[in-house]
Amino acid sequence: MSGTPPTEEPYGYLMVHFLEDAEGYAEKIYLDLSEGDDPERWVPLNGGEPILASHLSTTGVRDPHLTYNPQTGTYFILATDLRVFGGDDAGWGGWSRGYSTRMNVWESRDLITWSPLRQIDVALDVSGGPAEGAPEMGMMWAAETTFVPDLHAPGESAFVVYWTSTVGDHQVILWGTTTDFTQATWAFGGVLLDQGDDTIDTTMIQHGGRTYRVTKDNGATARGLFMEVTDAERWWEPEAEWRQVQAHIGDAYAAGHGVEGPTMFKAHDQDRWYLYVDVIPSVGYRPMVSTDLDAETPWTALESERFSLRASTKHGGVLGLTRAQHDALRAADAKEPATADLGRVAVPVGASDAEVLEALPATAEAVLHGGGASSFPVAWELGDLDASEPGEHRVTAVVLGTLGANLNDWVGAGGSTKWDAPDKTPFSATALVVEATVVVA
Repeated sequence: MSGTPPTEEPYGYLMVHFLEDAEGYAEKIYLDLSEGDDPERWVPLNGGEPILASHLSTTGVRDPHLTYNPQTGTYFILATDLRVFGGDDAGWGGWSRGYSTRMNVWESRDLITWSPLRQIDVALDVSGGPAEGAPEMGMMWAAETTFVPDLHAPGESAFVVYWTSTVGDHQVILWGTTTDFTQATWAFGGVLLDQGDDTIDTTMIQHGGRTYRVTKDNGATARGLFMEVTDAERWWEPEAEWRQVQAHIGDAYAAGHGVEGPTMFKAHDQDRWYLYVDVIPSVGYRPMVSTDLDAETPWTALESERFSLRASTKHGGVLGLTRAQHDALRAADAKEPATADLGRVAVPVGASDAEVLEALPATAEAVLHGGGASSFPVAWELGDLDASEPGEHRVTAVVLGTLGANLNDWVGAGGSTKWDAPDKTPFSATALVVEATVVVA
């Protein structure tokens, strides 16, 4: 986990994840907010509806990760480009060989309004050609990051990104670097973990000068989720020595299914860490807890009747917040307009569009999912309003600055929603809309 600006009061947590739904299209980006400062109780944002969706490539979003650049104040969501339900029928064998090596990327300055989706290809270099030194990769799954100050040289900080790819006949963990998750700054690094058999889903956390990683062993050694630790400052390089601390983490939750997709984060202001493990295929995250990462057996199942997380919450990540960020996310979680009709405004005959916009309300009140209300700016659509003659015109506006206003759906040519439909156009399926009447007199 990385995220809380160090000069502000830490308070609350934000979880990014996707949902498992074999009957629907839930492979999108969802956000859950902690109930206050409690890392064991989670409230879905946007009424449980997705915040973001992919209209590119496979149109699937899995294994999202949320990270932060403390030098630029920019947040990023990364995700696997894969749609299992409602996508193509290649199957897991096909999806892991000769498949998409693209990484879905969104960015934000406030965790509320997110950029349009872009993709970078981890197998390519800045020119779009094959990355120098990179092996042939079967896919790009479950990318996560660690921000490393002065990685390349003093003042040249960057993210080390690590993900799963099939190389040869088995799955390994590879790494690369970037400063802003664009192809222009992407550089392939090398192999982070290759045990000669399938390993997937590495997640990391740092504490006390050490780096800890938890990985899923899908190979013959069958260690399940296992944790390793290194004291190496440059832990991503092949010279770093790692030692195993614990194996079969979370197996008690498996119930014959298995666990994968781990994510770790630290509780604010105390030596208490959480490891959420994804019970496959559809149970979702279950919690582990530790009060000493260097103990002989650091991780145990969390025994708590208070733990609350919606079912089928899958493989994501957790970011620490400040009180201001936590409050802002709650205040942006709009449910519906307090009043859908904002009334009537009058403009003179011959009024310009600018004069009409000046007369219309600049803000609208909206009721929040958690109770209460907030005021938001609105963007009016005047369409073909003609103010050259007297008359009345109905106009609509989209409420801006809400979590639901992000691009969380798409439609293709002819209204098609098939994954391979041409000319897919993203839009918000949960944006709030208000109306008003413009009287030209």
